[in-house]
Amino acid sequence: MARLELRQVTKTFGDTTVIHGVDLQVADGEFCVFVGPSGCGKSTLLRMIAGLEECTSGQVRFDDADVTDAQPARRGIAMVFQSYALYPHMTVAANMGFGLKIAKVPPAEIATKVAAAARTLQIEHLLERRPKDLSGGQRQRVAIGRAIVRAPRMFLFDEPLSNLDAALRVEMRIELAKIKSQLATTVVYVTHDQVEAMTLADKIVVLREGRIEQVGRPLDLYARPANQFVAGFIGSPKMNLLPVRVQSAGAGGLRVALDDGTALAAGATETPAAGTPLVFGIRPEHLQVVPVADGQLRAEVLVAERLGGETYFHARVADRPVIARMTGDSGVSVGETVGLAFDPAQAHCFVPDGRRLQ
Repeated sequence: MARLELRQVTKTFGDTTVIHGVDLQVADGEFCVFVGPSGCGKSTLLRMIAGLEECTSGQVRFDDADVTDAQPARRGIAMVFQSYALYPHMTVAANMGFGLKIAKVPPAEIATKVAAAARTLQIEHLLERRPKDLSGGQRQRVAIGRAIVRAPRMFLFDEPLSNLDAALRVEMRIELAKIKSQLATTVVYVTHDQVEAMTLADKIVVLREGRIEQVGRPLDLYARPANQFVAGFIGSPKMNLLPVRVQSAGAGGLRVALDDGTALAAGATETPAAGTPLVFGIRPEHLQVVPVADGQLRAEVLVAERLGGETYFHARVADRPVIARMTGDSGVSVGETVGLAFDPAQAHCFVPDGRRLQ
């Protein structure tokens, strides 16, 4: 295993800087997920860790060693990409052991390592098949197995599930979660799917435009986003965000008002001046559909997504879109006006530059 440290790492292509002075530490044996929208720099950063992209400035360190200029083969890493990149003429066993064969590892040792990786991934029955005889999920397991047999210091995954259909992606995400503890190796995993990030990560790094917005444990980012971008990105469906202005702030808490004058309470302890523009945030699962008289918000239901175990209500509040999630089917109809109730302690407020009020 290896401890990863990035020190003021930058990457520039011509006149365009795509990674802006990133500092990051990943502990030995930690499963760290890079997440963010397309073009945020997460794959570029991963390639710099692997040595496939040169750093314009800064340092990449494994444990106490500076590997910034080291060749990828000398870094002790194993990568798994979107593409399975399997040799079509080789069996699964031969594909998994090919890297060891090139490294002149004895055949008996290769067979032992391949068998152990196959047991971990539950593909022992596939070892004599060829890639054309496998499903997409099985091929991805073989690609992961090929990385496991090398016993690297660090695994690097670059959106490994993005080529799978929705059902297989869920299945493989669960399988990866199961084998995470068995890998017992530092993992850096890139995905655009925040559900994958929440499911797999010990630590999430949220990136935007080549900069780190927040680093932390999944539930910490969910419950205490550092800013409006993280609040809107983490969570599915994303957090409801409504423009408000401060009515009052003090010992009694923070009170804000929507454009239509509806007054709301939030749990922030900071005291911005009356009239300060803010953005009020509340997650769909923290809204309860109640009679109008019992709610803090008045909402017109536009669409009801009835999924059996839960229902998503897409509504309009003060001419702004809002989503509320409920368990089961409440019987609320499209076009109906309802109340939405919430606990002020679960509400967030963000200042104009995006920072969340404490």
